[in-house]
This record gives sequence, C-alpha cells and structure tokens, in this order.
Amino acid sequence: MKITVETRVQADPARVWAAWNTPAEIMQWNSASDDWHTTSSTVDLREGGTFTSRMEAKDGSFGFDFAGTYTRIVPQQSISYRMGDGREVTVDFEERDGGVLVREVFDAESVYPAEKQREGWQAILDRFGRHVEAAQ
Repeated sequence: MKITVETRVQADPARVWAAWNTPAEIMQWNSASDDWHTTSSTVDLREGGTFTSRMEAKDGSFGFDFAGTYTRIVPQQSISYRMGDGREVTVDFEERDGGVLVREVFDAESVYPAEKQREGWQAILDRFGRHVEAAQ
C-alpha cells in the first residue's frame, strides 16, 4: 500500500531543496511534534549514497534511526530512496504558483495503521514547510 502526503511551500525551489538536504536544517524541522527532535543527521546526496536521521523523544524515553539509501536523484525535482526495511519512498518537488509542491509517496509498513503513518509523515512535512517559510 502506498501513502501520499504533500504540502505547498512558498519559497524558491533552490531554497526548498537545500532545506530538505542539509543536515543542520533537517535537525531543525524533522519531527512530528514538539516533544520529539532530530539529534543528528547525515546526507550523502547521490545515487547509492545514504542518509540517517536520529529521532528521539525529548524526554529520552525512545529513539530510532531513520535511514536509507538513495536510488534516484534529479536535482531540485525528485529524490527516491529505499529504507533499511526495503520500503520505497519518492519525494517530488514541483514548482507551482511561486512556490513548491512537495509530495512524498511511501510504502506503508505493517506495524502501525496507515492513517497513523499518514498523520505522522504529514506532520513532519508541515513542519518542513513552516521551517522553510520562516527562514526567508
């Protein structure tokens, strides 16, 4: 099952791309809620390169590494990657109306209900959009 989330970001495409792929910026926006944060991030943005983001509850009760291997990169347009469990993700960056529509399509996992997964990924994507727009 594929799940899709999207947001429109009112910013220059180059700025959106940079915020998505810069570890220092990823650490600022990559969480679904205020009680979580990303404590480290690495990006090797090339086909066959890898990325990792360490996501942790701020109270220290739980944490995990979100990681994958890039399978396709089209600069400022699209990123595809495979997560460690084999699930596939595609992120498209489409220039629209003075901004960028960011759309993520990902394979659902089997532990959590699809709606909960959609809500979590959407919350992170919304935080991304707010981060980029606030930094202008």
